[in-house]
Amino acid sequence: MPTELINAPLFPFAVLFGVIGVALFFGGIFSFIRFRFAQSAFRLLTGLLLVTLGAMAGTISVGLLGYRALTREDVAAHITVKPAGKQRFTATLRFPNGDEKTFDVAGDEIYVDAHILKWHAYANMIGLHTAYELDRVAGRYLDVKDERSAPRTVHALGRERMVDLYGLRQRHAFLELLLDAEYGSATLVSVTQPAQFELRVSTTGLLIREAMPRKP
Repeated sequence: MPTELINAPLFPFAVLFGVIGVALFFGGIFSFIRFRFAQSAFRLLTGLLLVTLGAMAGTISVGLLGYRALTREDVAAHITVKPAGKQRFTATLRFPNGDEKTFDVAGDEIYVDAHILKWHAYANMIGLHTAYELDRVAGRYLDVKDERSAPRTVHALGRERMVDLYGLRQRHAFLELLLDAEYGSATLVSVTQPAQFELRVSTTGLLIREAMPRKP
């Protein structure tokens, strides 16, 4: 079981509700066999409710895998760009966990977008806070004609996931009880020479800033 899943804020609720719910459900069946119908109905309904809540907590926990909690303004990645020809450049993204990815990109600008999940205030009380996941990096042309006809490059940054919480929120109304909003955010910057940037994410979305030179 991934450590990231175990540390998810709702994972303990998923386990607790699931275990108690299953126990009550089987207790209800046992009560029914002993002709205690009122007790059986209470245990079965309560058990089903807890199992449902546990399943929802588990779904959210799995869906949040890959998302990072947002605190004010975070550096999502350090980006190094190097021109490699006319309307071509390489982009190296270094992430906070130390991972690094390099992409060949076509265009005049580098474009990065992300998925952002914003929870209701009462969901914050159980440990759910605004979270984000970088989705893709691509090239963008300044000229619309080039944008329509020139080669396009798009690279995925998000992980393959069992549960797409971002997509579930768009399809299922019940998640409105916890999720205040889900939205995409994007930012871009021109690439004309070798440069280093900081890709930052805040409560208002993504932005790219030129990296400050390191002090000797």
